[in-house]
Amino acid sequence: MDETQNARAEERFKEALSKTGTRDPREYYRERLRELRTANPDAYGSAVQYYDETLLPSIADGDADPVEAWWEYGRRIAAFSVDGRTVEIDPSGRSHPYSRPTPRDRMVLHLPDGTKGPALVVGLPTDLSQAQVASYDLLVAGKQRMRDQDRA
Repeated sequence: MDETQNARAEERFKEALSKTGTRDPREYYRERLRELRTANPDAYGSAVQYYDETLLPSIADGDADPVEAWWEYGRRIAAFSVDGRTVEIDPSGRSHPYSRPTPRDRMVLHLPDGTKGPALVVGLPTDLSQAQVASYDLLVAGKQRMRDQDRA
């Protein structure tokens, strides 16, 4: 990996996060990659190859929107982890098929097929609406009660 390219990609991504008010999703991806490394080494290798050969060069060279490129990488990692579909949750709580470019006010989740576990985070806006918080709590965290009711 070219360190200059890596530094340029990192700088462009941080600028994009700052400008768009999008949360940095990389910690979610790191966790998923750690799990993938053990559970499916071939998929892990494909994810690393995509990172080195596609993700970083596209961001460093200015060919791709950095946030979109990272979210697409996160979607790929999630798909390697579990079969399912990726959706966008708008501020009203409505679900839409994942489609690039994704509006920055949408939460992006990968929903496993059937009952294979919680939704996987692909991307989050800085500020989640109440409907997005409720969707996150139910689909990602597995909470069955709304936050205001947790006090009871």
